[in-house]
Amino acid sequence: MSKFYLIITIILLNIANPVEASSYVNNGDTSWMLTSTVLVMLMTPALAYFYSGMVHSSNVVSTIMHSYMKLCVISIVWVLCGYSLSFGDSIGGIIGNLDMIGLKGVGLDPSQLAPTIPHLLFATFQGMFAVITTAIITGSFAERVRLGPILLFSIIWILFVYCPIAHWVWGDGWIANKLGPLDFAGGAVVHISSGVAGLIAALFIGNRVRTCEKTYNRAHNLPMTILGGALLWVGWFGFNAGSVFASNGITALAMINTNIASAAGALAWFAIESLYKKKPASIGIISGSIAGLVAITPAAGFVTPLSSLLIGFVGGLMCYWGVCVLKPKLQYDDSLDAFGVHGIGGIWGAIATGIFATTSVNISGKDGLLYGNPSLLLSQFISIVIVIFYSALMTYIILLILNKFMVIRVSKEEEKRGLDKSQHGETGYIID
Repeated sequence: MSKFYLIITIILLNIANPVEASSYVNNGDTSWMLTSTVLVMLMTPALAYFYSGMVHSSNVVSTIMHSYMKLCVISIVWVLCGYSLSFGDSIGGIIGNLDMIGLKGVGLDPSQLAPTIPHLLFATFQGMFAVITTAIITGSFAERVRLGPILLFSIIWILFVYCPIAHWVWGDGWIANKLGPLDFAGGAVVHISSGVAGLIAALFIGNRVRTCEKTYNRAHNLPMTILGGALLWVGWFGFNAGSVFASNGITALAMINTNIASAAGALAWFAIESLYKKKPASIGIISGSIAGLVAITPAAGFVTPLSSLLIGFVGGLMCYWGVCVLKPKLQYDDSLDAFGVHGIGGIWGAIATGIFATTSVNISGKDGLLYGNPSLLLSQFISIVIVIFYSALMTYIILLILNKFMVIRVSKEEEKRGLDKSQHGETGYIID
């Protein structure tokens, strides 16, 4: 009988002093976010496979290790101070404070940033974003740089470029507060920042020695690239749909929009390559699917499925132009098209968000140009310009300073020999 009275007392106390549901960890949301975190982590080794298949066989190990080591190094940097700089209490809207250094105070209870999942899980999920952002950059200068200096560059870049931009857009930063752009899963924070940084790095480091040799076989293993591209597509479901930080209707919207845009981007590249080159290449189709994924990233939870189809299709066409028209015309060596796909695709995606966003599918978003709100498009444009300028300037400064203290680029002899042998003392393939 005493147990019965105890139960009744607890119920009455809960009625009199209700606790908001958001103060509890939701098992369904947590399960989805655990899965999403793993999916986003998978994207970095997937990117390694995607990139490594497109390089010369003498550089395959080196290219994979660039991404793999980013996973190791940036994961540590994120725990030590990256998360706090990005999502800590704002210092003048510019950067987060260091109150959460070493994940201090980041525990099992939810936070205001994601009120139904453990704070520790939110921090881990965001850390996977930081990892892949730096990994994307390496595609612009593959086959000609030393691993050590590039790892140091990545650490500095995360702290002085990625963390401030993430705080401005996703934290309590000045861009979010004063401009109010929409960036659902990282169009500006991830893709524009990394694509622009990659372009600046490619220009700073210079072209590869053998890029002008017609006999130089660049893509040595297309099945590896196709596998990496397919795994990126899978991982992107966690990247976009995970950015809801819950398991609900918007999660489903982001997931279907991700799939539609990727398919549309692949078909766009297939169509234009069939028209102009008569033979659609597999590497182009895979690149088109990734272009669609990049383009839909900032809009995934704010647009209708039909809008995502158009965003992905146009993204495929624009990235084709960036890779197959702009790069050859200007003759810069963006080795694996980090700028051509992520930079250009991210810019288009951010613009498209300002055009197609609608509160009819997500009340937490905003209406875009097509729904009577041109101010959102203006906010998107201004934020794009800010991120491009900041990422470009800081990337150049970081490289300029590093280059005065260490040798970033390998010698011509080492480059011709291949980075696998000259930098790692091993090869990706054993040839009798």
